[in-house]
Amino acid sequence: MQVLLAYLGMVLLWATTPLAIKWSVDGLGVLPSITARMSVGLVCLLALTLFFHKRLPFTRRAVLAYLAVAVQMYGAMVVVYWAAQFIPSGWISVISGLAPLITAVFAAIWLHERSLTIGKLLSYVIGLAGLFIMFGSAGKLNSTAALGIFGVLGSLVLQALSAIGMKRVRSQLPVLSQVTGGLLISLPLYFATCAVFDQHLPQQFSLVAFLSMLYLGVIATPAGFFLYYYLLSKRSATQVALISLASPVLALWLGHSVNHEPMTLQIIIGTTLILLALISHNR
Repeated sequence: MQVLLAYLGMVLLWATTPLAIKWSVDGLGVLPSITARMSVGLVCLLALTLFFHKRLPFTRRAVLAYLAVAVQMYGAMVVVYWAAQFIPSGWISVISGLAPLITAVFAAIWLHERSLTIGKLLSYVIGLAGLFIMFGSAGKLNSTAALGIFGVLGSLVLQALSAIGMKRVRSQLPVLSQVTGGLLISLPLYFATCAVFDQHLPQQFSLVAFLSMLYLGVIATPAGFFLYYYLLSKRSATQVALISLASPVLALWLGHSVNHEPMTLQIIIGTTLILLALISHNR
């Protein structure tokens, strides 16, 4: 039951997070919004760590686990925030639906999971067809939308590497300690990136952007990463990536109804093919 509730919680978070990212980036800018989010998230995680009396060891294995988490918390997140400037929020969730397929490739290489059978290779073809259609629709959206798609794909690669790294390290640390340690390593990197690439904080920002950042920092970061790594400790890396099977449709609907994002036949077909690829991949 706990695993099921964690899956449901992750589906809701992964469906709503892209829209919140879009709103915060539009109002605050890429680096200020994500740095503020992670700062608030770390404060919440440290408070939870103290409340539950969890320790943060710095043994060799623990540090390796933190570094594996930081690959997603810093690397994957910076890239997806950058990509959010160029594509609708719903597209982020749809393209992220390819996470199980990308994770399966790395799991087959480094964890020796049986994830590259003939049937699963067919699912890759279907998924690539859906992605190709999304690329075609990107050309009609704006001249830089393709950059957003490539950005999300790059983020998925880093997310998959993080998940595989966690599986290989096998730290046995409490999930809360893993996430907090990973963010402790990530946050200085965010501030350094801000200092180098974005030295000017926004002078004005909307209430929607501020509330979106708070949602991401107070709820999506602590709860989202905690649930993700909790599930990763209970299920295989590929099974955890299946969360992206249920969230794209809900994210597209939210983006269309709340943020007036386009919903064309081409987008629907591309999304359907990606979801069919995921269903085929996990039969």
